[in-house]
Amino acid sequence: MGEAFGMAIGSLRASKLRSFLTLLGIILATATLIAVMSVINGMNVYVAEKIADMGADGFVVVRMAFLGDFSPKKFLELLKKNPELGIEEYEFLRSHVTLLRDIGMRSNTQAPVNFGQQRMEEVNVTGGTANLSVLTNVQVETGRYFTETEDENHRMVVLIGHDVKDQFFPNTDPIGKTIGVAGLPFQVVGVAKKVGSVFGQSQDNFVQIPIRSFFKIWGNKRWISYAAQAHDHGTFYQAMDEVRALLRARRHVAPGADDNFSIVTSDSILDAWDQLTRALAGTAVGIVSVFMVVGGVVIMNIMLAVVTERTQEIGIRKSIGARRQDILNQFLIESSVLALMGGVIGVGIAWVAALVVRSFTPVPMELPLTAVAAGVGISAAVGLFFGIYPAQRAARLDPIEALRAEK
Repeated sequence: MGEAFGMAIGSLRASKLRSFLTLLGIILATATLIAVMSVINGMNVYVAEKIADMGADGFVVVRMAFLGDFSPKKFLELLKKNPELGIEEYEFLRSHVTLLRDIGMRSNTQAPVNFGQQRMEEVNVTGGTANLSVLTNVQVETGRYFTETEDENHRMVVLIGHDVKDQFFPNTDPIGKTIGVAGLPFQVVGVAKKVGSVFGQSQDNFVQIPIRSFFKIWGNKRWISYAAQAHDHGTFYQAMDEVRALLRARRHVAPGADDNFSIVTSDSILDAWDQLTRALAGTAVGIVSVFMVVGGVVIMNIMLAVVTERTQEIGIRKSIGARRQDILNQFLIESSVLALMGGVIGVGIAWVAALVVRSFTPVPMELPLTAVAAGVGISAAVGLFFGIYPAQRAARLDPIEALRAEK
């Protein structure tokens, strides 16, 4: 086996250009497979860490969830059927739930923010209850979050994101300074930790203010949602069922009728994302399969040509005692090694592409070892499969006729 492997490597070295051209289909197939799987894997990690991070025990109640098969027609139907969540419903839930550690309320809009003559347009403004920092992934870097007393008294205080801090206070402490939010003065009480970006969209371009101050400025009919957290993961699903039952009772939803609100968890976001990535992966597999078949056919044709070129060599080997199995193994190993080298080159191309993409674009890429192993393994398998016919043809050659063949 070792001798056959060495002969296969020697044969590849003897005709480098032909070997490379033969491998082109395998190289493209492997590089495409690993590149697509790298993007999907990187985006899965990104979504799990930065979009779907509600914690193991957290969930969100919203008017409608934009997950799965969500057509414009369905959106209009839910817009008519699902009423806005309100303050009264929040207070009702807050006073009746027994399985929640905490529940908070928030609402969002966009508004200009200024400090003196400096101005930022379309900053994300979130109004929230004082427990929102505990219920979401917003963490305070310096200063503090606003308090429940400040919320109840409609105080004009604000927690700012890092983009706002870097724009207005690059070299100074912003705590205690006054900025304008929608033209109204707000005192900065804290700065949130830097979050980064999602697909090139900054997640630090925001300010957060007490929700009652938010309602005072923009009203209380702006896509309110509730953030909730169960006592522990053991009561997570019971807590969701309790919230669902209370809200259905409050809204007088008939038994058997669909909810006129939505409950979103990290798992539901990831499930919807998995459905999308599975479709992308299926498309990629289809493209890769075509490349692999083309590459395999080219390998078979080249190996048939090699058998013809080395007919006398095969005759000599058989005349000095080589068995059919020895000849068969030699050509099978040669075709497998040929395809395997194509897989390795494809892995290298995909790895370089991943580095370039991660350095110069917002697209996240994580090279999964399973995809590397699959790409290389499939390449070798293709070489083995499409090398069977040429190898059998070589093994069946009559030694006398092979020795008579012209070079």
